[in-house]
Amino acid sequence: MMKTRVSTLLGTEYPVIQGGMAWVADHHLAAAVSMAGGLGLIGAANAPAEWVRTQIQEVKKHTDKPFGVNVMLMSPYADEVAKVIAEEKVPVVTTGAGNPEKYLSLWKNQNIKVIPVIASVALAKRMERCGVDAVVAEGCESGGHIGESTTMTLVPQVVDAVKLPVIAAGGIGDGRGMAAALMLGAEGVQMGTRFVATSECHVHKNYKERLLRAKDIDTRVTGRNTGHPVRTLRNEMTKKYLELEASGATLEELEYLTLGALRKAVVEGDMKSGSVMSGQIAGLISNIMTCQEVIDEVTGDAQKIIAEHASRFL
Repeated sequence: MMKTRVSTLLGTEYPVIQGGMAWVADHHLAAAVSMAGGLGLIGAANAPAEWVRTQIQEVKKHTDKPFGVNVMLMSPYADEVAKVIAEEKVPVVTTGAGNPEKYLSLWKNQNIKVIPVIASVALAKRMERCGVDAVVAEGCESGGHIGESTTMTLVPQVVDAVKLPVIAAGGIGDGRGMAAALMLGAEGVQMGTRFVATSECHVHKNYKERLLRAKDIDTRVTGRNTGHPVRTLRNEMTKKYLELEASGATLEELEYLTLGALRKAVVEGDMKSGSVMSGQIAGLISNIMTCQEVIDEVTGDAQKIIAEHASRFL
């Protein structure tokens, strides 16, 4: 057990959240993380509302532990997904790619905890004024869509700016990362890439194998010129994208290159033209573990590290 305001808020054994990764975070992974004492998330992404409902109901079949749904607010299905979440009384919602204010009363009426993912102090303050329950401060080391600030710089500034519990994300994949996040003032962590390399994650085997082979320098950020930067593992697609971006290609040309690219990687195992989203911690991951093993190792090591360093400097 590791109790903080985050674990108390979520009703979990540990203040650990699994990232709501599109095409990756389905009911299998969410249920496994929740059963292991963390908070599993279903990644709604651009999926239709009824798909999300089915995923929610499947999680409920496998566990009575708290779980959540991550809502991508730019999705054309966001309104319908928000209603399904309220109807199904999902315990927790995390949000990204937008502002969740329009759904707060709907969710709060069902006692749903709302936790936006933010990448700036200004947005954290705004979310606090709106009445959310906590925030995930996500640094640019994370996989997928990213902001500009690093986790090391963003987390303490957000902690100083709001009274809400802060969950750190981006570049966290082991006990050292969790210990560092807690020392920065966070009261929990969110991990995405580390949970991809688990036995309960149903991505294509090629995706997991590529992740295990990754080195510290193997991620690339595409889309900076368009204002929508995305971190993935380098491959032929990222090489071509960056070349087009540097040559001044239009937004339409760039979007055509990445159309359906995440599905290609996750479902079809296409490591050449697929979008193999990953955080910078990929180089730390060398084996496939169960979700229980990940959470036990990360939280156990974090507690040991904090205790050892506290005694060392006394």
